[in-house]
Formats: sequence, C-alpha cells, structure tokens
Amino acid sequence: MQTIYADGVANITLIDGVIRFDLVNITQLEKEKANIRSVAALALSVPGLLRTHEQLTIAINKMVEDGILKKNDPAQAVTDGNPS
Repeated sequence: MQTIYADGVANITLIDGVIRFDLVNITQLEKEKANIRSVAALALSVPGLLRTHEQLTIAINKMVEDGILKKNDPAQAVTDGNPS
C-alpha cells in the first residue's frame, strides 16, 4: 500500500454519482498566498464519502477528547479569519 501525504483537497466535483477531488500539497507560501500542486486524485461513491465523513468525525472527536485538538466556536473562527 502506498502512503500519500496531502495538505488538503481541491477541485471537488460530483459527476455521475462519483465524488472526485485532488489531494494537494502546499509547495510555497508567498505573501499570504499558497502555491499548491496536485499529488493524487481520489474518487469516492456518495455512500463512501458519507462513511469517510463519519470516520473522520469520530477521529476528530477522539482527538478533542484526548486534548490533541481544540474545537473553535464556528462564529469566532469566521470573524478571526476576516480582517474587516
């Protein structure tokens, strides 16, 4: 099995019941703009995406319980990211 590291996802599309997205890495940060490059693509069925979401939610909740992550108030996160 191959391991692929990704900083995030991009180009999410739904075509004929298949969700496709690119796994991307940040290659360079320039003046608050990230340059990204695609490193792989992933295709999931809608049920597969929903199962993945459920599994990721469980993993995130466990990391919050263990003190590894801290959940932010969604309203606060939006205002913190907006300088206006």
